[in-house]
Amino acid sequence: MPKILISDSTLRDGNHAVRHQLSRHDIATYAEAAEDAGIGVLEVGHGNGLGASSMQVGLSKETDTTVLETARKQLSNTLLGVHVIPGFATKERDIQNAIDIGVDVFRIASHVTEADITQRHISYVREKGKKVFGVLMMSHMANVDVLVEEALKMEYYGAQGVIIMDSAGTYMPSDVAERITALRAALEGVVGFHGHNNLSLAVTNSLEAIKCGASMIDGCAKGFGAGAGNTQLEPLIALCGRLGYDTGVDLYKMLDASDVAKTFIDEIPTIAPTSIISGLSGVFSGFLKRVEVVSKEFKVDPRDVFLRLGELKVVAGQEDMIVKVAIELSKKGA
Repeated sequence: MPKILISDSTLRDGNHAVRHQLSRHDIATYAEAAEDAGIGVLEVGHGNGLGASSMQVGLSKETDTTVLETARKQLSNTLLGVHVIPGFATKERDIQNAIDIGVDVFRIASHVTEADITQRHISYVREKGKKVFGVLMMSHMANVDVLVEEALKMEYYGAQGVIIMDSAGTYMPSDVAERITALRAALEGVVGFHGHNNLSLAVTNSLEAIKCGASMIDGCAKGFGAGAGNTQLEPLIALCGRLGYDTGVDLYKMLDASDVAKTFIDEIPTIAPTSIISGLSGVFSGFLKRVEVVSKEFKVDPRDVFLRLGELKVVAGQEDMIVKVAIELSKKGA
């Protein structure tokens, strides 16, 4: 049985669930608990990654520097990780600052068909001697052949592995099996999976990914994350243990860490009606709160907004389309 590297994004993807308002106290207390539990990688920062704090996608409560320095002080064995989307983050400013602070793992992300934009960032991190992975977001929006082609680009640029994100929580286990199997056959490095729970399949899909060769799995305490939440770490780690997979994580201490997470989770993510429609529509889970607010403002059904966004194949970074769609629907209903 291969060892499974757990990448905990409670303090990154979880930031979506509180509109990027995690405080330095939240970060310090959870990072300490994650270290104690034996988490492999703790990913920290704005929900959209380094340099993403903005009016368009949300202003962070704390700066990137504050967040990373706070987490760094708490971690000895657990690696400190960051999510990086070229366009939000720059090499010389954001990545170099993170390196100077002591970030261990950089995950360079792009939309599933746009791996080309990651070349400079991946190469830069490798030149600096840091661990770097490629991340393909909204991975359901490409067929398997294209997915493999884009992943191979990232590996060629220097990525030591590639993680695919089910950003919309739309995958069935068969979808995961097909993609992870193809990636495992094509890539030399690590294959990873990041699930969302819109259709109540995040843990199931993560276990399917492991079965098919993935050795890096993302998750969050309490499933804390965008939309209906991420793969919940507590049952994932428990089930990995039952199935004989070694995660290196102490289950009891992970359960304790989940209690720490409750202190900054105002509302534990649930599979709400809009989350289900988001999953069925293949729309980015992080749009949920914004869609709900805008739909209320323009007096339209948020489910209709998600369906229309799905038809338009809108992706993260196109938050302005939420308002445009709401206005379009309100005019039709007038």
